[in-house]
Amino acid sequence: MYRMIKLKTVIFFSIFLFFTIALSSCGSKKYTVKSDSKASKAADAMANLKSKDLYRFITDWTGVKYRLGGLDKKGIDCSGFALLLQKDIYGHGLPRRSRDQADAVKKVNQSSLKEGDLIFFAFGGGVVDHVGVYLNNNFFVHASTTRGVVVDDLNLPVYQKAIVKTGTLN
Repeated sequence: MYRMIKLKTVIFFSIFLFFTIALSSCGSKKYTVKSDSKASKAADAMANLKSKDLYRFITDWTGVKYRLGGLDKKGIDCSGFALLLQKDIYGHGLPRRSRDQADAVKKVNQSSLKEGDLIFFAFGGGVVDHVGVYLNNNFFVHASTTRGVVVDDLNLPVYQKAIVKTGTLN
């Protein structure tokens, strides 16, 4: 009887040890997000912002839907978003329309953009009809007509083809 209990104990601990080793090896497997994914790069751009107030402002507005003429969390358009961001973060006044905002900035080269500078687009021809705010590493934040307030990659061909002016209020 004593041998039987001892044998069962040895078998139990052997099985326990086997499963402990097997399960711990699964736990050590590392899962990583592909570092070159769009979401990863956008997250890096946000993490590298110099202004923590700008970071909080963007995270607070991210996902708010687009609404032409909107200026609140129920919906906002691109020029309204740029206007509020410039006012709340940098204390700068801006006209309400993106076309007029483009006239109010001092032109800078795209390669010289700094955090908070404005980027103007003409998707419907040669007239400015969209604005975004530059972050860093060729990422910018804007109120997209289809996705609301988002951080996007300025290198995407759709944006590169439509850029008509980049400028600063500083």
